[in-house]
Amino acid sequence: MAPSRNTHGTPGTLRRVLFVGNNWDGTVDVLEPVGDLRPIGRVNAVPDLRPRLREIYSSPVRLAFFLRVRQVIGEGHDQLVDDVYSTPDGSAIVVSRPSLADVACVSLSTGELRWRFPVAGFRADHMALSPDGTTVTVSAFTARTVHVLDIETGVEKGSFPTGDMPHETVFTDGGRRLWNMSVGFVWTDFDARWQDFTKGDRHITIADAHTHEVLRTISMRSRLDAFGRPDLSHAIRPSVFSPDESRLYFQVSFFNGFIEYDVAKDEITRVATLPANPATPPDRTAWINDSRHHGISMNRDGSKVCVAGVMDNYATVVDVATFRHGPLIPASQPYWAAATADGSAAVVSESAADRVTAIDFATGRKTASVEVGQHPQRIRLGHTRADWSPPAGG
Repeated sequence: MAPSRNTHGTPGTLRRVLFVGNNWDGTVDVLEPVGDLRPIGRVNAVPDLRPRLREIYSSPVRLAFFLRVRQVIGEGHDQLVDDVYSTPDGSAIVVSRPSLADVACVSLSTGELRWRFPVAGFRADHMALSPDGTTVTVSAFTARTVHVLDIETGVEKGSFPTGDMPHETVFTDGGRRLWNMSVGFVWTDFDARWQDFTKGDRHITIADAHTHEVLRTISMRSRLDAFGRPDLSHAIRPSVFSPDESRLYFQVSFFNGFIEYDVAKDEITRVATLPANPATPPDRTAWINDSRHHGISMNRDGSKVCVAGVMDNYATVVDVATFRHGPLIPASQPYWAAATADGSAAVVSESAADRVTAIDFATGRKTASVEVGQHPQRIRLGHTRADWSPPAGG
């Protein structure tokens, strides 16, 4: 019989938690997934950092890309944790490590490396977890590829091609489909609107999650033009489906807002423009990796979304029916948004303040804030074993 899954658990069961990936210091914070987000522990996600660096510094080509990731995408820092999920039995975490160009599985009890998968190219990016928890995907950012891995072994089940710089991936249709969004060349300074053509091939790739056959590609360029918004980029950033998967809500590069896409009609239906912070630098080349807003999550009934306005330094809850926003909650470069385990609040990562903050979906008000590691980004729900405590030195 499979173990039960509850928030606190008893010995032998699983405990629901929030994982926070700290991009610059290579750690993962483990928090209570509801309420005050009480810290439970911290795990070192790069226990093998020294041998990985020796490999990189022994290869001139790999070293050149490693240093470019540090200076351009990492804002002068190595990117050691991007995304994080737990294995089904709650005994380990699986982490994408951008600067190390790999995915690694780390034991939560010992802190030791269980397996490692080097991605194609020179940088690993976002991951996605299948609904049954057995499969994890990772975007190979510089290789136009998404790898599909067995979460227990790290063995590759398959892969599929994407546009330039694959980013977010989402499982749909009960785990039968994969949607990948490519963002293009976000690390260039060719950010003026007339230079958009230099950003590369940006589209959604829909693949069969079992055969990994590409079923369809969708470019939002023509859909945005048809809606009357040729000014908006078609580089899709974070996104979230409505509970019935009939609509996709997504952010795009350089835009303070988000877009609603009707999946069945294959058309843009609405665009939400959110407040611009007067203090936001007008120079788009100063915006982090072409982001203006980056991070969107939805409550359980699909009536509210929480948006992270990274360059506008706020987060806010938006009513989906009216597109009216609630209070603008000050936040220091919030770079991701996820829902709590009970779905009552959103949690945003304040990447410039080394903390995460909870915002109530019903009221739009801040309810909790806790310190985490350096430069938090992805926040994911997962599990540990109920009696877990962090390994020594974790």
